[in-house]
Amino acid sequence: MRARLMALITALLLAVWLAPGAAAVAVAPATPLPASAEQTEAPGDEPAEEGDEEARERLRGSIRGPDRQPIPGLTVTVTGPDGSEVGSGTTDDTGRWEIPLPGPGTYTVSIDPAQLPEGVVPRNEGGETVEGVVVRPGAAQGVIFQLAEAGEEGEGPVTPAGRSFTDRFIQLTVEGIKFGAIIAITAVGLSLVFGTTRLINFAHGEFVTFGAIAAFFLSVTPANLPLVVAVLIAMALTAALAGGVELAVWRPMRRKGAGLIQQFIVAIGLALVIRHILLILFGSRRRQYDEFNLQQGLDLGLFRITPRDLVVVLVAFGVMAGVAFMLQRTRIGKAMRAVNDNVDLSAASGINVERVIMVVWLLGGALAGLGGVLFGLTQAVFPDMGFQLLLLMFAAVILGGLGSAYGAMVGALVIGLVSQLSTLWFPASLQNMWALLVMILVLLFRPQGIFGRRERVG
Repeated sequence: MRARLMALITALLLAVWLAPGAAAVAVAPATPLPASAEQTEAPGDEPAEEGDEEARERLRGSIRGPDRQPIPGLTVTVTGPDGSEVGSGTTDDTGRWEIPLPGPGTYTVSIDPAQLPEGVVPRNEGGETVEGVVVRPGAAQGVIFQLAEAGEEGEGPVTPAGRSFTDRFIQLTVEGIKFGAIIAITAVGLSLVFGTTRLINFAHGEFVTFGAIAAFFLSVTPANLPLVVAVLIAMALTAALAGGVELAVWRPMRRKGAGLIQQFIVAIGLALVIRHILLILFGSRRRQYDEFNLQQGLDLGLFRITPRDLVVVLVAFGVMAGVAFMLQRTRIGKAMRAVNDNVDLSAASGINVERVIMVVWLLGGALAGLGGVLFGLTQAVFPDMGFQLLLLMFAAVILGGLGSAYGAMVGALVIGLVSQLSTLWFPASLQNMWALLVMILVLLFRPQGIFGRRERVG
């Protein structure tokens, strides 16, 4: 039965994911790639506004000297993967520049050191060139050149010029762990809901978006709450939304004996309704949280990471450890595992199944809200962010084993690592494809997933 559910989930999700309306989302990388340390610090990608026919892929930035004063009249040149020049531009009086591109891809951006003011040089050797800048479809990618006064070269972070394969592998591994941890936070709730109710909750991605948008509105004026406080409130609001949907939709449907396919169709409709409501309230633009937006990367020797991303990773793993402790050591956690194994036997043993299911929905909603905020911090907040993560969440759940919270965690880390490391050899637009290919290969040899159990059919 579970093998058939796996096939059904995968087929339906791939059909939706590859639909023309979702194509722009599907090819976009799930998280910014660390092709350079400068990109980690640069502003996030911003997609073209709907209806803006002139909007296109472009590179941009602001060049300032060590004294933070803008450097006008500096020529910036962009070359493609084959080394041919695709465009150039000149910084204006504020040091800003912008160069349109022929399309998405990986580019190299450079400046002429001879045009720099006297006494100003690239901070590191080769720092006048930034290689491996990944531009997504319809997005603007920021690039930062680090400059220093003459005599201070080499004191700053290492630029990507001349980076070895080992350095890139380590950096992408760190990015993969970060991305996988974010997927894990969102996928755990999805796995728990399926384990207790056998519901394929297609609306789980919208819970992720709701949490991120709620935290955004709470952290900007007029509320202007600290982001930490806004996150806690957003988690509570997302949990309330998930619990309300359980009371208003799923519980009545279970009592009326609705089948899983009917519930799945309702989940798709619910997802579309919530997504369009959020689109109306939030708008189509990508926005950044006011706090922790641009940060200086920390050079930890083998890799670089911003304090914000380091906190994201630590929080994600801390929450996963807390969920594991709850499942193993608390009464409600043991009740969840019992209901996951056998609903009828759990009810016969005196466990209040409906109460356990409600707790699962509340916990899953809170985790989805937290995952949305973490994803928004590392990238941006936008109405389709939950849908962008949804297929990867399902891939993590299926790869780890349907209904297994631990499997969802491990599967998410595998998906995150494969997604990022694949960019060492293949275009970034294909990174999600390789992650899904690994899922397919694992299921061919172990259909129940990494932590799943074989079940007799019939």
